[in-house]
Order: sequence, then structure tokens, then C-alpha cells
Amino acid sequence: MMKSHARRRLLSIFLILPACLLLVGLYFLPPIHSRLAWRMEEASLRIGYLLNPPAHAVFVPTERGLAPPQVTVISQSSPTSPANSPSSPSPAPTQVGPTETPAPTPSPTLTPAPLPEKVALSGVVYQNQHGRYNYCAPANLAMALSFWGWKGDQDVVGPQIKPDPKDKNVMPYEMVDYIESQTGLQAALRVGGDLDLLRRFVAAGFPVLIEKGTYLRDLTGVVSWMGHYQVVTGYDQPGGFFITQDSFVGADFQISEADLLKGWRAFNYAYIIVYPPEKETQVMELLGSNADETQNYQNAALMASNEIYGLAGSDQYFAWFNRGSSLAALQDYGGAAEAFDESFKVYQSLAENDRPWRMLWYQTDPYFAYYGVGRYYDLLYLADGTLNAMQGDPNLEESYYWRGMAKSALGDPAGAIEDFRASLRYHAGFQPALYQLKLLGVENP
Repeated sequence: MMKSHARRRLLSIFLILPACLLLVGLYFLPPIHSRLAWRMEEASLRIGYLLNPPAHAVFVPTERGLAPPQVTVISQSSPTSPANSPSSPSPAPTQVGPTETPAPTPSPTLTPAPLPEKVALSGVVYQNQHGRYNYCAPANLAMALSFWGWKGDQDVVGPQIKPDPKDKNVMPYEMVDYIESQTGLQAALRVGGDLDLLRRFVAAGFPVLIEKGTYLRDLTGVVSWMGHYQVVTGYDQPGGFFITQDSFVGADFQISEADLLKGWRAFNYAYIIVYPPEKETQVMELLGSNADETQNYQNAALMASNEIYGLAGSDQYFAWFNRGSSLAALQDYGGAAEAFDESFKVYQSLAENDRPWRMLWYQTDPYFAYYGVGRYYDLLYLADGTLNAMQGDPNLEESYYWRGMAKSALGDPAGAIEDFRASLRYHAGFQPALYQLKLLGVENP
């Protein structure tokens, strides 16, 4: 009897094992894998987020009050600084201003003409993300370019600015680099925008590409905060709304002034103006004092400071964060670090459902600030927390890069090399990581 039972078990194993192997083999066939892989990823993320909610963890700064170290002066033309932006990693904080090329001096406009009450620009070719998460940057950049006659689409832009489809974010400076190197158009990236600025540009015939926070249902099925791009193409001032091209929601999407402002605050009111070279003078005139990049960051820092104490909750968190970002761009790393400390203090007080735990996916300015004042352990812990919250899908080249910088500064070259190589796995050819590896004697990363 026992022998018969054992034979049946053995027979079952022989029958089930080939079936399992067949199913695994079928899963990896390209037509089937492309349809099912994202569902497997979704299931894995759901389980991970359920067991270890990302919003539960908080970053608590531990190194406040340290004196800033001596920093190395590095030219902005160094291969380690791919763009003049506080979101563009560099090997060390520099003592050079945000840009070495002064912007054209704007002509003063003493009596600006009154704006129309309503404007709706046409000419933007709408792009739908086709349900692809984290693909709003290629789709919205393609829309902004299409207004000026560019004939490509998101599938042309995507492989260039988002070579890894799983990359969680495309930084604004990466979009500007693409515009100016690939399209024959120019771009002005600024922060500290407001609703009047949006109306002014739209009325003058310029769509505005903005980055803002929003609440969407993610792959786990949970509605949570994340970053999102939109193209502003119109406004209705009496109606109190703007018209946007939203690659996720739909074309000609109307958003109230209050909702746009609230979401935009999460990204320091950042905006990109795309324009033909012959319209540069007009763009700079419309920017006014913000044409000069240094003045723009000073204006934005003051704007954030004025907002902080009139806000509460996540809005106050964003206002403190914005002050830190603008001060980091001005290379006031001490002031920036203090502002980020305050922002993280507010973050700790938020209810878990309100915590924008993806913040460091999109804005890496705290890394610059903490590195700039020598708070390497805080930088290390912040990068660790950001990567750990991604639940087995930690494809953020910037966080690996900055964690490597912290490890290098703390005397762990082996750990730094490992992180710089991880940065390159998620962003092939990432120049800051390549440069650091070369400094560490690694010629073939």
C-alpha cells in the first residue's frame, strides 16, 4: 500500500514538473511576456507595498549644524555637469553661478497690454500615454514640440530621454537638452511661475510645459501622489480654469486655477517654454526679471519663503522644499540644508496617506545640499530610504549616484564603485557616474 502511494506521488511529480516548465517557457515567449510581465510586476508591487508601505518610513536628519567643508571649484563645462540645473548631478558642489552664459537682457515693458479674458491655442498634436505609467515626459514633450511644427511623437522622444522604460522620471534639464540638441528649437527652463505668467505666455502664442504633483491610481491600485507633466494651451479667466493637454487624462483637459496652483507648488512652479530661436527676444521680455537665471532662483526662494507660514500640511512641506531647491541652485547649501530639514520635519507630521513619498524620484536637490555641507551620512540615509521604498524596482540613477558620492566621501571606494555602476545599469552612459568611476581608477565600468 505504501509503495503504491509513493508510486502515485512520483508519477504526479513527473506529470506536473513538465507542465510547469512548459508554462514558464511560454511565459518568456516575447508575445506572451510583453502582455503578462507588467501584470506580474503589478502583483509583486502590490504584495511589497502591502507588507512594507513606502509612506510609513520617514527620513529624520541627524547631522544638523555641521560646518560646511571646503568645496572644490569645478568648471560648469566639466563632463561631470551635463546641464546647468540643480537637478543635474555634478561631482561636487561648485562655486560657479547657476549659469556661465548671461541671459539676454529683457527690454522693459512699462505698460503691458491687457490680456484677453480667454485664449485657446490650437496646433498641439495630442499624445496619449497608452496606459504607460511614468511616460508623461516623452508624451508631453512631443506635444510641446508639435506646436512648432516638429513631426515626431512620443515614440521618437522616448528612447532618447527615457532609454530605460522603467526609469521613474525624466528631469526637466534632460528635456531641455533634447530640445536644444535634437530639434532646432530653444527652451527656457525656469521656476517660481505663477498663473499670470501662464496667461501671459499663452496669450502671446507660447504653450507652457509644466511639472506638477497629482494623485493617480498607481500599479498597486492605490491612489497616491506622483509627479506629472502637462502642456498648458489655454485659459478662461472668468471661468477660473486653464486648458491643458494631459497625456494621461485627455486632450483639452480643464483644470481649475486652484488645483493647478496646488499641484504646481510641488515642483517649485517649474516650467519650460519651447520656442524658435528667432523668438528668443520676445520670450526674454515675457520672462521679465526671470530672464536672468540667478535672479529667477532668488525670486523663487523669496516666493517660497512668503508661502511657508501661510500654508499647512503637505503644502507647507512643498514650500519648505521649494525654498531649499532654490537656495541649492544659488549654491547657498547651508541655507538649503536647513530648509530641507524643515521640510522633512513637516513630512513626519503628515498622515501616511498624504505623504508624497515619491518626492526624491523627481527632485534631487536635498542630495546637493547635504553633500555641499558635508552631511554625508544624511545623504547616505536619504538615498537608502528612497531606493528601499521602491520595493525591488529601484531604478533611479540619481539616487545611486549620490549614494556613491556619499560613500566615496566617507572612505568607502568599493561601495561607491558599486553604486556608480548601478547608476549606469539604469542609465547607460550617465556621464556623472562615468566621471566618478574614472576618478576612482575604473576605466571599464
